[in-house]
Amino acid sequence: MTPRRPFPHPPAAIPLAQVLQQAMALQQQGRLREAERLYRAVLDRDRNHFASLYGLAVIRSQLGDFDDAVRLMRRALNQNPRLAGAHNDLGGMLEAAGRHEEAIERYRRALALDPGFAAAETNLGRALHALGRCEEAVAHHRRALALKPDFADAHNNLGAALHALGRHEEAVAHFERAVALEPGFAQAHNNLGNAMRTLRRHEDALRHYRTALALWPNYAEAHYNAGNALQTLGRHDEAIAPYEKAAAIRPGYAEALNNLGNALQMLNRHDEAIARFEQALAAKPDYAEALNNLGNSLQALNRHEQAIPLHARALALQPDCIAAQWNEGLARLVTGDFKMGWEQYEGRWAVEGPGQRRRDFAQPQWRGEAALAGRTILLHAEQGLGDTLHFARYVPMVAALGASVVLEVQKPLVPLLAGLAGVTRILAQGEALPPFDCHSPLLSLPLAFGTTLDIIPRDVPYLAAAPDRIAAWRATVEATAPPRIGVVWAGSAANLFDRRRTIPLRHLLPLLATPGIKFFALQKDLRPGDLELLRERPEVTVLSERLGDFADTAAAVSLLDLVISVDTAVAHLAGALARPFFLLLPFSAEWRWLRGREDSPWYPTARLFRQPAIGDWDSVVASVRDALGAFLAAR
Repeated sequence: MTPRRPFPHPPAAIPLAQVLQQAMALQQQGRLREAERLYRAVLDRDRNHFASLYGLAVIRSQLGDFDDAVRLMRRALNQNPRLAGAHNDLGGMLEAAGRHEEAIERYRRALALDPGFAAAETNLGRALHALGRCEEAVAHHRRALALKPDFADAHNNLGAALHALGRHEEAVAHFERAVALEPGFAQAHNNLGNAMRTLRRHEDALRHYRTALALWPNYAEAHYNAGNALQTLGRHDEAIAPYEKAAAIRPGYAEALNNLGNALQMLNRHDEAIARFEQALAAKPDYAEALNNLGNSLQALNRHEQAIPLHARALALQPDCIAAQWNEGLARLVTGDFKMGWEQYEGRWAVEGPGQRRRDFAQPQWRGEAALAGRTILLHAEQGLGDTLHFARYVPMVAALGASVVLEVQKPLVPLLAGLAGVTRILAQGEALPPFDCHSPLLSLPLAFGTTLDIIPRDVPYLAAAPDRIAAWRATVEATAPPRIGVVWAGSAANLFDRRRTIPLRHLLPLLATPGIKFFALQKDLRPGDLELLRERPEVTVLSERLGDFADTAAAVSLLDLVISVDTAVAHLAGALARPFFLLLPFSAEWRWLRGREDSPWYPTARLFRQPAIGDWDSVVASVRDALGAFLAAR
């Protein structure tokens, strides 16, 4: 193949003005390389030709060579130092090169030459914003709008500064003004989407990202942001395509690769997620978030020992990445390293989750070091109902140190836990608190007591159903002959990892068809389609609508021979009541169930059944059905 020849220079006889006019026309048509050739031809004949230096500087900037653009624009300004527009354009080139302080100086020079230069005012604000000086930025954007009220760029830039200052409603107003003035302003639509997301208006945000992409299909950041909005809406499978598009448009887009890994992770496609996290780290080796996420995917594959150093490195690189500390704690706990695990588990407050919010009290947190005799301590629930039931076992231990215990728990647990040994007073979350001297979240008590794998407090039962509740349930449960078995197949849909632990009811049908057994559905909240399936199973009595609070569930469980449950609160309830239960676990179970064990050091009456591969509930159900026969034969 014959190599293409470079464009020849125009003949020297052609006047410079004609060559310059042709160069400018080509530049306007987007034929940048051809225009560049002609500008350079002019400069070969007049090295200080102002218009050619200017035009060539703009082309080099358009082609992404900002350092060369800056050099050329400085040469142009040497020829005409009083042209405000050239100083403004040089500021833009310096900004693009990341040289914001120098850009600010140039914008100020432009304004000194032309105080009514609205574009220079808003550009100055944008450069100040890039340096974190957002209040100053706001002032300059407002000056630009005072000079030119219908200036879409200034409205967009002002919105960005206000958004950075946390003034999101004001930001939305200016972004909306920008897109009203200029409907084809893709960046303003993208920024409006970002403000909407911050205000939790995720569908609106997605709509604006998609508008931006309709205007500019190769807008990598808008593809990335659309993926983020879809992730927030729980539409992880849909998020994959925009993340992939963003990474294709901008190779090495570490943030898009990282979040693509997150989407794949939520879909349990962990091998693919790992590959994406590794790509993100290849592009950005010190990317703490990607290191932490890579560790999470390794944990999901039960490769916890490989995950631990990744979480530790993420925290070392970014000390405020407390989620990495928490995740390292989870990995250490599941491997049985309780000593370091509990310490790292204190990082859990950085990760949002249902009921997981740090309580800021004036009173100190009790960490096991101070004497409690004669003092009042507030023990407060956190996270889910199952966590409260699990760690309520520590309440009598705290009381045994001489403390008066005020226990604050979720409202559905109050009647049940009111009878827990050691409780002086019990409150539902949201009720006014009495005076107290110190406090502790329930899940911090294992750290305070120095709990190791060998000294887990495992005495059961530590909870009991009230006699009057048992009496109220006896007729319903004992109306059928034994064996009587309770079943729970779903946890709370609000749990981030609910899809891992919940079994679609159809997978349990082979178990429910076991001859000679009466099953009781203890599932409080039925999923769509569950009731229809259960109506086809006369061997199943559905108790869902009759279960008021956990005192009711405890009474029903106390009358059953066995409970079969996924990893949710009813399993903890059965264990706390010392009732036999079969626990159905995903491939990589939560930390408290450790690894590779069929028993639990927390609950002596438990038997654990684990997925042999991610998503394989059918094998678990088959194993449970086999074990059920042996369990009943031994009774």
